Amino acid sequence: MRLTTQGIVLREVNYKEADKILTVLTRDFGKKTVKARGCRRKNSRLTAGTQLLVYSELTLQERGEFLTLSEADPQEQFWSVREDLELLALASYFAELLESTSQEGEDAADLLSLLLNSLYALDTLKKPKELVKAAFELRLMTLTGYEPLLDGCTVCGLPEPEEPRLHLKQGVLHCARCRGALGDGVSMPLSPAALAAARHIVSGNPRKLFSFSLAPESMGLLGDAAEAFLMTQQERGFRTLDYYKQLLRV
Repeated sequence: MRLTTQGIVLREVNYKEADKILTVLTRDFGKKTVKARGCRRKNSRLTAGTQLLVYSELTLQERGEFLTLSEADPQEQFWSVREDLELLALASYFAELLESTSQEGEDAADLLSLLLNSLYALDTLKKPKELVKAAFELRLMTLTGYEPLLDGCTVCGLPEPEEPRLHLKQGVLHCARCRGALGDGVSMPLSPAALAAARHIVSGNPRKLFSFSLAPESMGLLGDAAEAFLMTQQERGFRTLDYYKQLLRV
């Protein structure tokens, strides 16, 4: 059977002498494992479309255990991201997150849009890395069933909590003085501006996901809380994130 769709490469693994095994997030069929035969040969028509983070029009053939890639017409290669080591490391972290959180064959159109919009924000809009990272992490958690509850203090009900905190394990907002009612676990501080940005990310129009700005202190609080919340909910680390942070320290 022949299938046509659009998709972006989340992972590439060299296979045999000239092939690759790709993990592709597609618009119509979710995450798929795809074999790209001969794509590593010189002058192969598949070479460009089988690179990490390239978004392409794809033609796939169902053959045995894997889908086989027969055509790949690149639509967007995000050159500014690919040519900047820090941006490429951050984008690779996004790809690893999506590979980890998406399920084979399940609908992933919203996840694909999140990744494409995030890459566009880095590549074309030149949005700050820390802003895109925090927005990606919180929105990804929202789309995959781990949405933090940010409407008000979960203990006293105050709509604008006093000295707001995000409880990482329970995923709820609370006032600093209400912390004792939530039991064990870590809570991360949020300034009022950082909380407003988090609410925008979680509940706002996805087309305007990156349309906010924060002062450095509030951006730092939002970034720390978003990353810590994701790590707590996923209960694992990510090698690409470690590499990204290593580059930032150099």
